Amino acid sequence: MRWSGEGSSARLMLGASALTTLGAIPPFLVGAQAVLLMRDLDFGPAGLGLAVSTFFAVAALVTILGGSRLERWGDPAGRLVAGLLVATGGLGLALLVRDWPSLVAAMAVLGAGNATCQSTSNRTVATALPPHRRGLGFGVKQSAVPAAIMLGGLAVPTTTAALGWRSTFVVTGLLGVLVALTALASALAGRRRHRRTTAARPGAGAGTVAGRGGRHTPEDRDRAPWGPLLLCGVAITFASAAANFLGAYLASWAHEVGLTIGQAGLLMAAGSGSSVLVRVVSGLRADARHGGNLSVVAAMMLSGAVCLALIGAVPQVWSVLLFGFLAFAVGWSWPGLLLYAVARVGRDAPTQASSVVQAGAFVGGALGPVGFGLLVAGLGFRGAWEAAAAALLVAGVLTLLARHGFRRDLRERPPTEPFAYGGGRRSPRFVTRTPGG
Repeated sequence: MRWSGEGSSARLMLGASALTTLGAIPPFLVGAQAVLLMRDLDFGPAGLGLAVSTFFAVAALVTILGGSRLERWGDPAGRLVAGLLVATGGLGLALLVRDWPSLVAAMAVLGAGNATCQSTSNRTVATALPPHRRGLGFGVKQSAVPAAIMLGGLAVPTTTAALGWRSTFVVTGLLGVLVALTALASALAGRRRHRRTTAARPGAGAGTVAGRGGRHTPEDRDRAPWGPLLLCGVAITFASAAANFLGAYLASWAHEVGLTIGQAGLLMAAGSGSSVLVRVVSGLRADARHGGNLSVVAAMMLSGAVCLALIGAVPQVWSVLLFGFLAFAVGWSWPGLLLYAVARVGRDAPTQASSVVQAGAFVGGALGPVGFGLLVAGLGFRGAWEAAAAALLVAGVLTLLARHGFRRDLRERPPTEPFAYGGGRRSPRFVTRTPGG
């Protein structure tokens, strides 16, 4: 793909972020409109938690079981399937859902759509963006999740108040249709260009499948190190569970310690906005240095663990405001940087590498609301906040262990081309030797 400058990069970043937001927003719409859904469909809070967990569980399964297939799909094919799944789930939820089982079925379809949206946008950022913009690209892309939280909240006093809760899913479904149509048009245009190129250059398509830079066959591909990748996947499972607990229960805890419902909502909006800003800035800073990203991710997770512990330990308004805001701003700003880090060291399989981390995030999203919700019921909010802090602590430690594993792998199994790592702005701290050198 040829680049026409920064405008092309910006369009790709915004497109990946928009696709990620479209895939991620359904559970936040359900949560924001939970009172209306539970009344109309006749189910309780436990059913709500299971419906949201189904969304993330299916997303995790699709990512784990279909990761290699998603990696082989081109960008138009991935967007086409993502758009069709989101359209089917969104319009099905709006027009056909009449009870809790059908809600769960629709959320399962939307979960599959989310997995496809995430994998497609991850591949776009990891392979189509120029290397010096990929950190920013992942930061912008992963800002979609806190943006989805804000959009879910804004939907209630606007679209929901005017047209009812089903209207928000009509909008989601129609946006899915738009994504599918644009992807189909892009695929058809690409096919026509390919036919013209092939006709102009007979035999141009007769070459062998190439690896990085067209110099390696598939058998020679430089595989990603699975041990450290799996550690990152487990780390983000713990971290995502804690972060989703923060997003789901901070407002309730803030109201319990003395904030009004409106003030608690403003805290959530301010925290989400700060998380968006820090994710983008972290991506920009990552592009300005040579690696060293996992140590920053671990520091963010450990800082978040301290914030979560203090939210529960000091049940006062000032504490919840301060540490709740910081928990969003610092403790939940690592997703884009972590995805960028694993895609960077994923060698010739950046999409597959990022899919491992994405699957861990989905598993954490499925287990977090249910698991910590049970802790709230059994131990109260203070015990649940302590458990969430412990989960982020474990995540930070596992990330540091993964960092050590990645570095050891680079030394013992250097990539075909020199690779800079370890941090440093003007020059990298370390550069791998050439194989056999």
